[in-house]
Amino acid sequence: MSKLDIDQKNSLYYEFEEGKQNTYTYVFVNALTGNTSAWNGVIGKRVRNAGYGYLLYNFRGQINSSFDESINLTSEIIISDLLMLIEHLNLKNIILCGLSIGGLYAAIASLEEIDVKGLVLINTLRKPSPRLDWINRAMVNAAKLGGSALIMDMGMPVIASPKFLDKVKTNALNFENYKPLKKNDGIFKLMEGSLSANWSFEWSKINIPTLVMTGHLDKMFRIPEDIEELVKKIKNSRRIELPNCGHLIPLEEPEEFSDHIINFANNLN
Repeated sequence: MSKLDIDQKNSLYYEFEEGKQNTYTYVFVNALTGNTSAWNGVIGKRVRNAGYGYLLYNFRGQINSSFDESINLTSEIIISDLLMLIEHLNLKNIILCGLSIGGLYAAIASLEEIDVKGLVLINTLRKPSPRLDWINRAMVNAAKLGGSALIMDMGMPVIASPKFLDKVKTNALNFENYKPLKKNDGIFKLMEGSLSANWSFEWSKINIPTLVMTGHLDKMFRIPEDIEELVKKIKNSRRIELPNCGHLIPLEEPEEFSDHIINFANNLN
């Protein structure tokens, strides 16, 4: 558990575990309201047991990472920070693995001068549309009213499996959890900054082996015909469909998720 200080007001919290020599290192890229806890339990343990290394980190604005309240936490800053952290640790043989918008950030970063061998996109692929813009802006507005707890309580029934709903219901739907986010709160700045994300990204530019994971129970972001169209643009892609999962595959089924990404790494050779 370490921090990369960018300057006096900005830093990145990260956890790095080195793998066996000359093997792959997974770089896990969070969703906007996520953090390293999505990866550092079952998934991190299984990855290490398979001989691979991993890097987890939190965006500026997420827990334990600091940020200058005077700046906007745009997609460009998040991607730049990812590249900075990879350079700082001098990582080689990288597999970038991003959840939701984190997959978009990973894909954009993969085109830069870093040693990326593979890409994993977890419920990332979507096309810009009035519907997507509406969802994203409504989430920002909801955050102003009740914070991330309200967003998750409203969205969870249409993004997660019944099994996962049952798992998290004890701490959900509690009105006392709804705390308005202020303009300079980290998560709010991340959500507001994400409205500039480039969902028109040219997926045809990706030419490294890519694993596309899709949870069928994601009723918010999964539009099958759009995913089908976008996957065809990625030259070297492999798809895995998970009928028992929703949007949050690493949280819903961490063992199954781990098996898939380890198998992906094993087959890169």
